[in-house]
Amino acid sequence: MAGCEVVRVSGYDRCSRAMEDNRGRTVFVYFVGSKDAEGRNWCSDSERAEPIVQEAMKYIPAGAVFIYCQVGDRSYWKDPNNEFRKNLKITAVPTLLKYGAPKQLVEVECSQADLVQKFFAED
Repeated sequence: MAGCEVVRVSGYDRCSRAMEDNRGRTVFVYFVGSKDAEGRNWCSDSERAEPIVQEAMKYIPAGAVFIYCQVGDRSYWKDPNNEFRKNLKITAVPTLLKYGAPKQLVEVECSQADLVQKFFAED
């Protein structure tokens, strides 16, 4: 992970800006439920996957960007018209994607260390 830049954002606008600012680089985006004031995530799948994704980040290629995006509270996320669903076609959290590529890991796949490591390591 030493060669990877980590960008933490909340909300669609900031996420879109971070993706655009890093166009032309290898960009991984990790969409998770937002955390409350005590640091708890409303999404249990996001909570479960987080340490696995963090551990696997050491497989991200040098020079790549990892955007950690909190999608909002549960009620916003459940709205079928939220911007993540409408504009980015994100249908579940957690979702890990490689920006500009069709591959992604969704929900329980983000909790499987071997899948996440392979996802980051593949070119």
